[in-house]
Amino acid sequence: MKRLSKKLLPSLLILLVLILCLYYFISYKKAVVLSQQILVPGLLQPVDILIDRYGVPHIYAANEDDAFFAQGFNVARDRLFQIDLSRRRGLGELSEIFGPSYLEQDRAARLFIYRGDMQQEWESYPLDAKRIATQFISGINAYIDLLTHHPELVPFEFKKFNYFPAKWSADDVVRIRSHVLTHNLLEEIMRAHVTCLAGLDVDVFRTELQPPWTTQIPQELDPCLPEDILTTMTLATNKFEYNPDAALHDGSNAWVISPEKSATGRAILASDPHRAYSIPSLRYITHLHTPTFNIIGAGEPGLPAVSLGHNGTIAFAFTFASIDQEDLYVYELNPNNPREYFYAGQWQPFLAVEESITVRNAQAMPAELLFTQHGPVIYLDQEKQRAYAVRAAWLLPGAAPYFASLGYIHAKNFADFKNAAAHWAAPPSNLVYADVQGNVGWVMAGKAAIRPNWDGLLPVPGAGQYEWAGFWDPSKLPFIYNPEQGYFASANEMNLPEGYPYAERKLGFEWINPFRYQRIYSVLKSLPAVSIENSMQLQNDIFSIPAARLVALLQPLKGNTFNQQRALSLLNQWDFNMGQHSAPAALHEVWFSRHLRSAFKTAILSPTAANTFDHPDLLIMLNVLENPEEWWGDSAVEKRDALLLQSLDAAYEEMIQLQGNDSNTWEWGKLLQMTLEHPLSFAVTPKEKEALNVGPLPRKGSAFTPNQAIYRSRDFEQIHGASVRMIFDIGNWDNTQAINFPGQSGEPSSPHYRDLVALWENGEYFPLLYTRDAIEAETKTKLHLIPADNE
Repeated sequence: MKRLSKKLLPSLLILLVLILCLYYFISYKKAVVLSQQILVPGLLQPVDILIDRYGVPHIYAANEDDAFFAQGFNVARDRLFQIDLSRRRGLGELSEIFGPSYLEQDRAARLFIYRGDMQQEWESYPLDAKRIATQFISGINAYIDLLTHHPELVPFEFKKFNYFPAKWSADDVVRIRSHVLTHNLLEEIMRAHVTCLAGLDVDVFRTELQPPWTTQIPQELDPCLPEDILTTMTLATNKFEYNPDAALHDGSNAWVISPEKSATGRAILASDPHRAYSIPSLRYITHLHTPTFNIIGAGEPGLPAVSLGHNGTIAFAFTFASIDQEDLYVYELNPNNPREYFYAGQWQPFLAVEESITVRNAQAMPAELLFTQHGPVIYLDQEKQRAYAVRAAWLLPGAAPYFASLGYIHAKNFADFKNAAAHWAAPPSNLVYADVQGNVGWVMAGKAAIRPNWDGLLPVPGAGQYEWAGFWDPSKLPFIYNPEQGYFASANEMNLPEGYPYAERKLGFEWINPFRYQRIYSVLKSLPAVSIENSMQLQNDIFSIPAARLVALLQPLKGNTFNQQRALSLLNQWDFNMGQHSAPAALHEVWFSRHLRSAFKTAILSPTAANTFDHPDLLIMLNVLENPEEWWGDSAVEKRDALLLQSLDAAYEEMIQLQGNDSNTWEWGKLLQMTLEHPLSFAVTPKEKEALNVGPLPRKGSAFTPNQAIYRSRDFEQIHGASVRMIFDIGNWDNTQAINFPGQSGEPSSPHYRDLVALWENGEYFPLLYTRDAIEAETKTKLHLIPADNE
């Protein structure tokens, strides 16, 4: 027996260790699920918020009112400073907290607040929009009330600037319009600038109009505008920074795959909207579950519901579409009364709105806001006796950006989806669709002005001869349902179908270049079946079509100098991927962004014309370089080749200065960097700044790769690209993949402030869980909200 015991002893010890390990593992799993009960006035019934390991809140409510209330409460818990700052920026209330240096920005923002009839505004949206918004902001306000009793929960930023978050009203949700994606107005002004200094025919080198179109200068228009005419508009629409240096670009990728083309046998929808990077992320992922709906996805933190996601039956997403929603009007001022402008045959008084702007530690300042028949006045030129005002579709009833996505909540089929799209006014978008029945589709959506006698490409006189004649009915905008090839992709390219009556409807002519779309389409076409993994790889794809076309022009050439020979050798062995560690990518981008574009302008245009705009249109530049005889005349190829080699020589020399003589050590990621800077990072201590900012991070990609990386050419700082990425496995919802860079939370001390950085950098995702059992298994925090009256 003793001998048997000695033999069994090691096995018993191992078994005991296993039992203890299992016990501690179970105990650990239980311990890390933090649970908290919170008494909340305003709730009708208890609500559970399950926060998974990736920071995604899953909200379970017994009714719809409580779901939207809890969504507001939760977003305030996670993103309070962000939404408070966004509200203040949008309503023109920054000076109240940050002082008089923001007076002009506040005044500018107030020009672009919705000022129409609020009943008409609320009735323009799907569902009971006002009730939903009221519940949402009630939840925000309930959390703010909670902070009065628990000051230890007040976020760092409020403590740093010694102020308390403001309460919201439901109207705030829809009155703020300055976060819309503006596009055409800047193009109009830039085109006028080129026309003034060099002639309209030069503008073709700045931007190619699509579909092919020749514009004309409107009668009686003087295209020579004030140089600082955009100051007010820029102040109104730029994001807040304590030391502003912001840029806004529009972009996005999305595609849908039918079951016949899908490796899963189910439809797939992929989406990665692109915007200027910020911290916290511009979007927030959330899940709302009630007995009547079950939606999950991403949206703007200050809006209820989600604009990119699914409801268990359909999935939905968007990219920006270049429908022209803006016009600049130029008015003659009355020489005897500068407060009047000429319209409809007579002098009309400006509508003047007097407001008072509260200023921190100073007296309130008066602000006079002027409006014409068409919209807010952004500039008064007393010397030329002219006024300039903006007309924008997104200032009209029902045009609060993204808010019409409420229509997706109960949608069950493509007809419901199109009905929701008919309410979508701004920003103009390509709305993509997939459902559990295997149907896929696309709808172009947004208010599209009818311009009977002009094309919207230049400013127009405001005397009444250039008026919108209403808007095209949503049924006149293009759509696709179950495309024959089994897939559809959108990447902001010109996608009006062949045969579409664009000359009549003139939706827009200023589309984003097609290179991301061309790459996405070619990859999807080449795959016999598209998987979830293929879609993840494609969202992170860094192959550059323009680079391939440019290097093809170099391949026959022989360098005349050592630098040229080394540069040609480096580029001719390249695979055209903009990898982080790629030496050819670094050389190419220095060549393209700092040397080739400017050299091309100088070669093709007069000095005066070349100086009227920054960068040539890449499509035009490639066309000229690939077909030099059409542009350069005699010895065209020799002139083209000399341009390529001389600019490449200069780029190689600059790379030596930047990263040394040994090209084997050059890396694109050493140049292309990104730092997410908190809005207040310039007003804090170095230690606080380190806690607030994320980066610098070495990056990859370019402006023309699906994994888009738009950067400032002066310092190669990436400023724009994808933060949220989602790939929906339609019907197998727990297999949906997502990422939200740098994290879900806006609270610097939260574990979810930057916990997704590594996944995002590596092109990885987390599962966006949908079923209760799967969510429970990954839950790390449980918040149980209890109606205070039921205490």
